Amino acid sequence: MRILGLVRPHWKWVASFLAAIGVVSIMESYLTFLTKRIIDEAIIPRNADALWSIIAVYGVIVVIFAIMVFSFIYLAGILGHRVQYDLRQKLFNHLQKLSFSYYDRTPVGWIMSRLTSDTERIAELVTWGMLDSAWAVMNITTSLVFMLSINWQLGLIVFVLIPILIGVAYWFKQKIIIQYRLVRKINSKITGSYNENITGVRVVKGLGREDKNLEEFGVLTSDMYRASYRASWLSALFLPVVQLISAFALGAIIVNGGIQAQVGAITIGGIQAFISYVTFMLWPIQDIARIYASMQQAIASAERTFSLIDAVPEVVDKPGAIEAPSIAGDIEFDHVEFHYDPEKPVLRDFSVTVKQGETIALVGPTGAGKSTIVNLICRFYEPKSGVIRINGRDYTDLTMHTIQSHIGMVLQTPHLFSGTIRENLRYGRLEATDAEVEEGAKLAGAHDFIITLEGGYEAQVGEGGNLLSVGQKQLISLARAVLAKPEIFIMDEATSSVDTLTEALIQRGMENLMQGRTSFVIAHRLSTIKRADRIFVINAGRIEEMGSHAELMRAKGHYYRLYTKQFREQREQEYDPFKTMENEPVA
Repeated sequence: MRILGLVRPHWKWVASFLAAIGVVSIMESYLTFLTKRIIDEAIIPRNADALWSIIAVYGVIVVIFAIMVFSFIYLAGILGHRVQYDLRQKLFNHLQKLSFSYYDRTPVGWIMSRLTSDTERIAELVTWGMLDSAWAVMNITTSLVFMLSINWQLGLIVFVLIPILIGVAYWFKQKIIIQYRLVRKINSKITGSYNENITGVRVVKGLGREDKNLEEFGVLTSDMYRASYRASWLSALFLPVVQLISAFALGAIIVNGGIQAQVGAITIGGIQAFISYVTFMLWPIQDIARIYASMQQAIASAERTFSLIDAVPEVVDKPGAIEAPSIAGDIEFDHVEFHYDPEKPVLRDFSVTVKQGETIALVGPTGAGKSTIVNLICRFYEPKSGVIRINGRDYTDLTMHTIQSHIGMVLQTPHLFSGTIRENLRYGRLEATDAEVEEGAKLAGAHDFIITLEGGYEAQVGEGGNLLSVGQKQLISLARAVLAKPEIFIMDEATSSVDTLTEALIQRGMENLMQGRTSFVIAHRLSTIKRADRIFVINAGRIEEMGSHAELMRAKGHYYRLYTKQFREQREQEYDPFKTMENEPVA
């Protein structure tokens, strides 16, 4: 019923093609009835006038019949495209609303499968499936009406046939849907495996994982084969069972019809028409059998698609949240607690105030909570307890759009979208002029390399920016943030994957962007944060040390040990570039 609800907005199209199917079914049954009249009124009595009169009516009906067939097929096609468009649009819009936590626990392949193959199956069910079902039901109904009008005793035999077929169909439905649910589940795993192996092809080849990945993929495809085989076997068995039951019914009708014809209870034309109706009913019954099989696939797809639509965002605007023109002001964490897993707290009683315009560096070991702090500022997540205030106001009083539209982020792994460099630079500020785009690129230090590319600002970046180097993508990502003119700026280990020359360019662009803005920098290389106003050393979800670079070095605490260790390792690298660092640098 929920699947059928998808066509409710298009009820006029549905009503039109159902009306067309109804007309076609009546005409189709009446054409068979005309055949009875031709035999009884023209051929047996050898009445040529009656023959030509009936043939003329037959011809007119055939022409109207052809027009109506074209109409309902055309209408069903239009309806299918509209339903599929609506469903994909609804899914895509809902994905924009879901919180980061949903993407943390949901594989990309699962989501992609819902947006593509599953929506296609659902659209086919509510259009061509509905069309075929309506055609089958109306044909069976009109055939029964005409059969009863010819001979009600023989018509009762068909009534006995219908509940038997319904019982058989229900039994097969329960068995088939179990297998198709399994097929859809395995299919999403296969899609995810494709996605991971394609996007990670360099790692796969670099580590020589081809054979092992092929072996793992073979297990998935074998599971898919077995589930699909069982579903196909049951679907294939359904049709012969239907035909066998129908054949017995047809035999009973022929025997009883022959007996009644001998006593004049039915005419020769009536028997011929009755057999034609029963034979004609086999096609709709077979269609229903086929639709049942495809319906089980569509229901399995719909269950998974609706589970995505029903996913509730964990972070939403509360009632009465307001849009504000600015979020400039102090940022205060007031006894904030946060966890992804209740058994593993990330931030514990975290309290600190960041003054407007300050540059804050966050350092500490992996898993200490650095990225969580900036994710909370961006309101990708919300505190489990405690309050975050911006300019003295609980930030949940503001809409998420207000907060996130005033924040600029540059991540460790920058993401660009397919298109030109100019389109990517404008991504956060669509109304920016070409002059503003180029000015932003110059401030970020990206202009010089952009103009050396073929096409300059119109050069294609490729999918995910794969036509550019990591450093070039990082500079474009920085320029994109510059152009958006954020009030809060976040750098999440943005220089950890680039060479020292590119790092210097990024550092220069960062300094331009951070002027007059509240900034948070998660640092991998501690040498890049010496100019920060304050450095927070995060450990186990708390601030272990806090101060400027000079203050922390004089204190000779945890930061001092991290810095001197990293500095010493860097010097060793400079003297021996082939030496591998024994210890991984602590971020």
